[in-house]
Amino acid sequence: MELRPSTAGLALAEDFAIARGSRTSQDVVRVEIEHEGVVGRGEAAPIYYRGETVRTALAFLSEEAPGRVGDDPFALEEIGRELARDGREAAARAALDGALHDWVGRRLGMPVWRLLGLGRITPPTSYTIGIDSLDGTRDRARRSRGYAVLKLKVGGADDLDRLEIVRRESPVPIRVDANEGWTLESARELLPALVELGVELIEQPFPAGDVDSFRALRELSPRPPIVVDEGCHDLRDVAAVAGYADAINVKLAKSGGIREAVRMIHAARALGLGVMIGCMVESQLAVAPAAQIGSLADWVDLDGHLLLAEQPFEGLELRDGRVTAPDAPGLGVEPA
Repeated sequence: MELRPSTAGLALAEDFAIARGSRTSQDVVRVEIEHEGVVGRGEAAPIYYRGETVRTALAFLSEEAPGRVGDDPFALEEIGRELARDGREAAARAALDGALHDWVGRRLGMPVWRLLGLGRITPPTSYTIGIDSLDGTRDRARRSRGYAVLKLKVGGADDLDRLEIVRRESPVPIRVDANEGWTLESARELLPALVELGVELIEQPFPAGDVDSFRALRELSPRPPIVVDEGCHDLRDVAAVAGYADAINVKLAKSGGIREAVRMIHAARALGLGVMIGCMVESQLAVAPAAQIGSLADWVDLDGHLLLAEQPFEGLELRDGRVTAPDAPGLGVEPA
């Protein structure tokens, strides 16, 4: 099995700001595997708060992964265990996991969602409005009217004003994502307005380690469900979340790929947790594996490719507000 890793830069259509900063581009790692004349592709965006970069991901895929994958692409569980034995480089593992599933699907002539025994239909995806001025938020909300759900990035002084603007511009469900940018005090102040404005959920309001604030917010009623993102990476984190929040956000770039993501989802269900399936700012090649398992989720946030200036891959469908995996072999996406 031949591995061909690489990196790429993705230009965003416009500045994208969250509580931790803003950017206009995103670096990703990609990998192709070739075996028996069939090529599978995968991609993921390394997450900086995990201490990962495209450089460390590329090194892992170039130097360590070839000795761990063996020569049987169908041995997905064994390969996954070998790649994850030290828990490092989740994005690199996710890219390779995507390529392996793509290869298997192409080899068998079946889409990955069908191989997994799942359906194509997912909940509607949210479309993200980054942190901006009041006028900028109004403009972004108006340009987002075609989407079935909106996610508002928060964590600044104008959170309530911006939320009220979005609500005036759109009747669709609104989610808020603070990316660890709130304090318990600010959350308590905002909570009545969030309820009044019909906010569907609150994602990662506090720093991942501030479990006491999560517990305190959870005791308040009424309130939207609390979803943990930065504080839940893989299966080992799921059980703890059940003690202080209502749901987890599963991202393949954190979990290391499809198979660990599915394990996380089953564990969450057993613990009574809700499930969101999300993504980073990535191309369709990285969003496609998440779309294959989107039918397992309560909420979907698969808009990473919709934020790009250009589409280096194509094949995903946006139908009735839902990001839908193609009925084509493997991940179903091809270079544009």
